[in-house]
Amino acid sequence: MFGLGTPELIIIFLVILLLFGGRKLPELARSVGDSMKELRKGMSDDKTTSKKDQKSDDTKTKQS
Repeated sequence: MFGLGTPELIIIFLVILLLFGGRKLPELARSVGDSMKELRKGMSDDKTTSKKDQKSDDTKTKQS
């Protein structure tokens, strides 16, 4: 993961903890999780839409 080892990740976590504080950390993690979920949902919707478009294009060319 980007060439980061355990010590680097611990330092990053401590800096984030200092910046946001202990009370804001769960809220921040929840919002990041929600954002990742929406991103994955959007990516899967895009793949589904492109497959539907491809099928409709195939149907149109067969009818012509």
